[in-house]
Amino acid sequence: MYQSFRKLTSKASLLVAAAAVVVLSSATVLNAPPNFSGEWKLNEAKSEQGQFGRGAKKIKVESVDDKGINFERTVTNQAGEEQVRKEKLTFDGKEVESTGGFANSKTKSKASIAGDAMTIDAVSIFDRDGQSMEIKRKEVWKLSEGGNVLTIESTSSFGDNNNTTKLVYDKVK
Repeated sequence: MYQSFRKLTSKASLLVAAAAVVVLSSATVLNAPPNFSGEWKLNEAKSEQGQFGRGAKKIKVESVDDKGINFERTVTNQAGEEQVRKEKLTFDGKEVESTGGFANSKTKSKASIAGDAMTIDAVSIFDRDGQSMEIKRKEVWKLSEGGNVLTIESTSSFGDNNNTTKLVYDKVK
C-alpha cells in the first residue's frame, strides 16, 4: 500500500511540474512582442497619409525581442532625397534620444508592448527661425493578414496643427 501511495504521489508531482512548465512557457509567449522583423514597403493605395503626407516609404526591422526593437525608416525629405533614420528602442520604459529626421531635430522616444501592439511615444524639438518648436507623436504598430501587413496609426501635434495618419506596409522579405 505504501508503494502505491508513493507511485501516486510521484505521478502527481510529475503532473504538477509539467503543468508549471506549460504555464511558464505560455507566459513567456504571451509577453513576447509581435514579430515585426523584416522589410516593409509602404502601400500608398491603402494608406491615409494625412495633411502632411510624409510617411516612411520603407521600414526595415532588424530585430525585435522582449527587450526592444531595432529598425530603420527610409523617408523622402523636402528636397526629394531619401534619408535613412535608424532607431533602437527598449520596452523597459526608458527614453531613448536620437538626432536627425525633420529639420535635424532631437527626439526622445519610448516604446511599449501591450498585447499585439507596439506603441511609440516621441517628442521632437527643433529650431525654426530662432525659436524652439516641438512635435509630439504617438504611433501604434499592429500586424495583420498572418504577419504580412504592418499598419502604423499615428497622431502628431505641432503647435495648433494636428495630423493623423494610417500607414499600411506590405512585407517584402
